[in-house]
Amino acid sequence: MRATLTDISREAGVSPATVDRVLNERPGVKEHTRAHVLAVARRLGYIDRATPTLRLAFLLPQGTNTFIQMLRAQIEAQAPEGVATRVETFEGFDPSALAARIAGLRGTVDGLGVIALDHPLVREAIRGLCASGVKVVTLCSDIQSTPRIAYIGTDNAQAGRLAGHVLGRFLGGQGKVALMAGSLSYRGHQEREMGFRQVLHEDFPELQVVELREMLDDREKARAETLALIDRHPDLAAIYNVGAGSYGIGQALKDRRLAGKIVLIGHEATPGNKAMLLDGTMDAVIDQNPRVEAREALACLTAALRGEAYTPIPPRQHIIFRENIPED
Repeated sequence: MRATLTDISREAGVSPATVDRVLNERPGVKEHTRAHVLAVARRLGYIDRATPTLRLAFLLPQGTNTFIQMLRAQIEAQAPEGVATRVETFEGFDPSALAARIAGLRGTVDGLGVIALDHPLVREAIRGLCASGVKVVTLCSDIQSTPRIAYIGTDNAQAGRLAGHVLGRFLGGQGKVALMAGSLSYRGHQEREMGFRQVLHEDFPELQVVELREMLDDREKARAETLALIDRHPDLAAIYNVGAGSYGIGQALKDRRLAGKIVLIGHEATPGNKAMLLDGTMDAVIDQNPRVEAREALACLTAALRGEAYTPIPPRQHIIFRENIPED
């Protein structure tokens, strides 16, 4: 049985009137809504658009980063009909290996989404891939000075400023603070650190950043680094974790019975971070929505490959405390 407008409305999460406007090419519908409704209509078989299958690839860092696993699941779940989508992982801190992986995609894909190190080898590999006709979007962490068609992600400098503002208010503007990062080879982590330090300089000059440690987004390394940090600075007041690895930091605080005594702010509303918000180990999480990022990356790439105009919608940043933990 052929799908109906009601079926499309229900699946797309919009009104039947919106579906009618889209299918009859009437004005008054936002670009991203129109693309979403058409994708649902094609998936349900309401309309049949005989287009060649598009080939998309996504390259994401491997490891214990739960947010990356959530993003992968969303990309796979939202991949539209008529688009062959594959998600692959790479060793996240080896620019030469990543550059080789990107170069090796030439001739095998039409579009690429990538979370990548901002490194000369990687930039050149992206330029070469784009020159071959492949459309590229960067995810979560941008790489500028490349012909990528869009950056899909939040404003990381703003995220760092937000973390600095909240942490400064928690501490009353005084105390020792440590920064943890996955790797400053990622532009997004650099921008978060920059935004954080800017706010401390502007609004909380008596807060002292005592150390910056890189953890390579590894939980066990994060735990070990945090234990050593506490030993060096027994009067530490707070930790801002720029990247992944908050679980390891939280475990170290629990090991030393400092959970709830040292302020901990991190990123992403993963199941582990939600649990630490609930038990008081974490104080706040700055979240970006992997469902929205996957949707916008897929829509942006498919529209570009079909010659259609599309302006991606940046995911909103949310600050989450124990009292407003979202369902997903």
